[in-house]
Amino acid sequence: MPPNLSIGLITMALAATVYAALGQRASAFLNRPPEWYQTEAAAEVAANILSHQSPLGGWPKNTATAAKKYTGKPENLKPTFDNGATTDELRFLARMVNATGEAQYRQAFERGFDYILKAQYPTGGWPQFYPPGPQYHRHITFNDQAMVRLMEFLRETWTSPVYRFLDETRRQAARAAFDRGIACILKCQVRVQGELTAWCAQHDEVDFQPRPARTFEPVSLSGCESVGLVRLLMSLEQPAPEVVQAVEAAVAWLNKVQLRGLKVVEIKDAAQPGGRDRVVQADPAAPPLWARFYEIGTNRPIFCDRDGVVKYALAEIGHERRNGYAWYGTWPQKLLQEEYPAWKKRLKQ
Repeated sequence: MPPNLSIGLITMALAATVYAALGQRASAFLNRPPEWYQTEAAAEVAANILSHQSPLGGWPKNTATAAKKYTGKPENLKPTFDNGATTDELRFLARMVNATGEAQYRQAFERGFDYILKAQYPTGGWPQFYPPGPQYHRHITFNDQAMVRLMEFLRETWTSPVYRFLDETRRQAARAAFDRGIACILKCQVRVQGELTAWCAQHDEVDFQPRPARTFEPVSLSGCESVGLVRLLMSLEQPAPEVVQAVEAAVAWLNKVQLRGLKVVEIKDAAQPGGRDRVVQADPAAPPLWARFYEIGTNRPIFCDRDGVVKYALAEIGHERRNGYAWYGTWPQKLLQEEYPAWKKRLKQ
């Protein structure tokens, strides 16, 4: 089949996907066949993504950047690293650079890449967005794996052939930024009575101490974000002794704080808004659960309303926060059962 005809057929077959992409983000278009990125459908997605790029270089969160063009004022775009923003747009643009060689894609990629590097603190962490401002967003942000995603992306830029177009200066800068990030993670790991435990979802950008975020996200040890940090540390090919120590300590802590005999369920309750409620019930057969937040020093699960007052049971906070946040989860389960044992085995080889 002639190449032009092949590309034309791909365009026809996949164009409907683009027009049905309302609500989709750049991540929905990262696993297409290489030839797809030469099609009109890909060009349309790319134009949409480019239109959402802030003059600062990044992209906004919770936005279907691949679905339709942004028609507002560029200065109103608020770039961030939260909720997966910026990194997937850059991954898509890298594929467009390889497929087309067009300067507009490379230039946009470089602006976004440089935005990530510029946002890193001298201490090695990243804020939730850049410039960070004076509020909690300025803290080193492990919350929702924001910093882990940035570091994984940077590592891709010198390990994956997708980024072969990137100049060596930027590749080396990405390596250095990644290494500073690892050092930052190790410094942030919380010690309790001299023993390493886990991480808070946010840490101070200067002295690495645990910090709060929103009023219902207090200073604590995280049963969720700590998992992503451990996975990142375990992914290092030749971990230094301090990395191994950090992983071992965090895994021991995650094992220690697992909650047995409980399950979280939604029940019908006519007395509650919407006629439903989320409750914790006893169940000896339930798999282990972990709390999102643990009190530092006691390892007691903690919960908060928007007033920031710490409570020690889900039932003690109001309906809105009780039902509107992931207070419990199974985040460490696969890590503890499969990934950590495999990592230990790899270290012995």
